Amino acid sequence: MNSPAQSSITSSTLNQTPILTGYNLFVTDAALVAAVQRGDAAWAHKDIAEFGRLLGTEEAQRWGVEANENPPVLHTHDRNGDRRDEVLFHPSWHELMRTSIGHRLHSLPWLEKRKGAQLARATLMMLAVQNEAGHTCPVSMTFSGLAALQAEPALAKQWGPQIVSSNYDPAFAPPDRKNGVLLGMGMTEKQGGSDVRANVTRAERIGASREYLITGHKWFCSAPMCDAFLVLAQSDKGLSCFLLPRWAPDGGKNAFFIQRLKDKMGNRSNASSEVEFQKAWAHIVGEEGRGVSTIIEMVNHTRLDCAIAAAGLMRQALVQALHHCRHRSAFGKLLIDHPLMRNVLADMALESEAATLLVTRLAEAFDRKADNTEESGFARLATAFSKFWLCKRVPIVVGEALECLGGNGYVEESGLPRLYREAPLYGIWEGSGNVICLDVLRALSREPESIEALKAEFASVRGSSKPLDAFLDETESQLLRVCKQQANGVEIEASARQLTERLALATQAVLMVRHAKPENAEMFVVSRICGGHGQTFGTLSAGNFQGVLDRAFPA
Repeated sequence: MNSPAQSSITSSTLNQTPILTGYNLFVTDAALVAAVQRGDAAWAHKDIAEFGRLLGTEEAQRWGVEANENPPVLHTHDRNGDRRDEVLFHPSWHELMRTSIGHRLHSLPWLEKRKGAQLARATLMMLAVQNEAGHTCPVSMTFSGLAALQAEPALAKQWGPQIVSSNYDPAFAPPDRKNGVLLGMGMTEKQGGSDVRANVTRAERIGASREYLITGHKWFCSAPMCDAFLVLAQSDKGLSCFLLPRWAPDGGKNAFFIQRLKDKMGNRSNASSEVEFQKAWAHIVGEEGRGVSTIIEMVNHTRLDCAIAAAGLMRQALVQALHHCRHRSAFGKLLIDHPLMRNVLADMALESEAATLLVTRLAEAFDRKADNTEESGFARLATAFSKFWLCKRVPIVVGEALECLGGNGYVEESGLPRLYREAPLYGIWEGSGNVICLDVLRALSREPESIEALKAEFASVRGSSKPLDAFLDETESQLLRVCKQQANGVEIEASARQLTERLALATQAVLMVRHAKPENAEMFVVSRICGGHGQTFGTLSAGNFQGVLDRAFPA
């Protein structure tokens, strides 16, 4: 006689979607592959493809799950009651870090002095986020921190070799006993948040040197297990930037105390903390009193990474939705064979492709901005509006993908809840939406070359579409009006979001026309520019939906 467990109908799996594993995250993304080839990064194709293959394996996917199910643990004291201030991580976290550091996500443009290095690195980052986003925080800050250190050549020379090392060394030890180091950041404080000029942390100079003692706190200190941090503090001449290591020059622990780890909604594999400094040793970076302008080099690179992460999360959500709909049947046929579902998926695919084109174009500008004024201007403005727009879109895209899976998408095993909790993060980190929009106004006011760079971008597709031409004309007119109003002291802050959104959409449409399949570009322009779209996904008026889906993620 069969036992209840053996006879139960639930012992057989019927109409369930197989787990998506054993696929290459890179080579299955036609838009991303084409961007790499087009943007002078073809030399990195083989390494990127290998990274994409690795991230699609069951083992690497398991690392991401385990790192989030076993979040970091803070040990403030040792068994003798002495301060320890050490954060311990699950082994899978270390595997993720070892993999990304080994593939040079933190260092590639610093090491490869050739065209396309920023694009190659951005592509690697976009893939890594799709596997597990939390660990990319210290990777991003380490990469970006070296940009800020260039303002202090002696520090860049001292720390640079270990920062760019491809060896991941998690040991809690002084840097001279390690094979590689990581950089973190501490900017915001309890009383000010994004208003860093309200910081109260103080820096006291030691004699006539460039060394200081820092006393104060940071309300958000990202990745406190890092080896050193770029922090802002008030010195005699105003807000200044400092490099504050975990270990003092004499080899003892610096007066850096972790008060607690934040209990966050998402990004749970990564440690975010509150810290205090009690006369902690630090070295000033750049000119005293100009801390914001010094650390902004780090912020610009991390804002780029926020945009990349948003595009990566959109891509992964789309892939999971497509995979599910190609295997799950309802009402007599596969979900993907239902016209309305195809409309939803095609709409999401257009959104994802446009996001990919925007971040890869931005990475190209970072590649070229050092010796090209126009590209520098484009990078300045596009970094802001790309971060704003993509970070606003990603929670909506992930939510729609989750709905494609229905109840199965609402359970943790699907992976979509982790993506959904992660999605709002990048709109908050490195400047929330309003802060970014105000930065757009600041760029237009102070750097007029950014306007000329954007107009040159628009000019590249003039004449290809009358509706798009009209939209670009109005966008340029709006830019000129804003600049004139700012020059005349007119208050325009309240309209900053509308302008920022328009700049992002216009640029995405231009890039779709230049680089997407013509039918994809036409659908994007009709839906996003001409108003042929509702307020939700799945409201495309017409088009070759199947062609969009086949390009997005081959069956």
